Parts: sequence; C-alpha cells; structure tokens
Amino acid sequence: MYRLLFALAFAVSNVACATSGSATSVVTADGSEVLLADASQEQRELVEYRLGSGDRLRVIVFGEDTLSGEYTVDGSGAVSLPLIGEVTAGGLSLREFQRAVEASLRDGYLNDPRVSAEVMNFRPFYIMGEVRDPGEYPFTSGLTVVNAVATAGGFSYRANTRVVFIKRAGADREVQYPLTVNTPVQPGDTIRIGERFF
Repeated sequence: MYRLLFALAFAVSNVACATSGSATSVVTADGSEVLLADASQEQRELVEYRLGSGDRLRVIVFGEDTLSGEYTVDGSGAVSLPLIGEVTAGGLSLREFQRAVEASLRDGYLNDPRVSAEVMNFRPFYIMGEVRDPGEYPFTSGLTVVNAVATAGGFSYRANTRVVFIKRAGADREVQYPLTVNTPVQPGDTIRIGERFF
C-alpha cells in the first residue's frame, strides 16, 4: 500500500500541475515546463500589438517633413529619431509610442507636435519541429498557425496536428495551444510542431 501511495505521489510530482488564470503549468518528463492554454486565451493575448526589436515603423510628424521617415526598432528596443535621438519603443503599443515621441518633441522642440506611426514590416516568426521547411519567415498581419505551417511547406508525416507549442516573443517558456484554424501567431513567435506518438 505504501509503495502504491509513493508511486502515485511521484507521478503527481512529475506532472506537477499548477493552475494560473486560464493556463495550467505542466512539468514534462524531461524537466521542461509548458503552459497549457485554453482556446479562449488565444484571442485575449492579441488585444494590442506591442512593438519589439526588428519592427520597421513609418513615423509621420505632421508639418515637419524632415522629422518624418521610416525607422527600425533596434536590439535595445529603441528608435533613433532626428532632433530628439533615441525613443523607447520595445514593449509599447503604437499609441504609447506616438505619445512618447510627442512628449519628446514637446520638450523644447515643437509647441504642439502631432505624430502618427504605423508598422511597415513586422519582425519575423520562427517555426520548427514537424514541418517540411523549418526556419525564419516574414510575418504578415492576421497570420495563424495553419498559415505558418503552410508557409513552412506543410506538416511532416509525423506531425501532431492537434496541438501546437508557441513561445511568444519575450516569454520564458512555451505555451501549448489547441491547433485550430484560428490559432493566432504574433511577430517574433517561435512555433514548435510536435511529433505524434501514435
């Protein structure tokens, strides 16, 4: 009886599940930790896009053609603009970035700056695992996992087509999602298609 209880306790500790909001954390047999997400979490995560290293932006300062142009978010998450120098962009929404640029311009340069910004080119996404051509691919707006797999040449014959593992840019671990036609991909994501076991 004690052996049975010990074995049960050991099994529970090896698949240690801890519920956090709508995701459950699972420690796999190899010691890595994966989050299991419910289907509704997919859309909640895409409420507002956050800028990151590699994004290319078009910044327009109305009435100031010399300050307008296209700029890339560098590795430190900043954008170097004429007159005001570096402005932090990494982790900000477009609206927050626009306000940051306006505040910098207002600080001794322009009386009432009006700034518009849009993303011209998003940072790429990465796909690996059971696809025919794993690698780095350009992101397009509205991209889903199914589109990403098609871009990478389709599933291999060993692919698990029920779930997908996604590590979001800036996250420290993968999250397991149901693989549906609506499972979204964000710029900078690393997608892993696992292998089926039967």
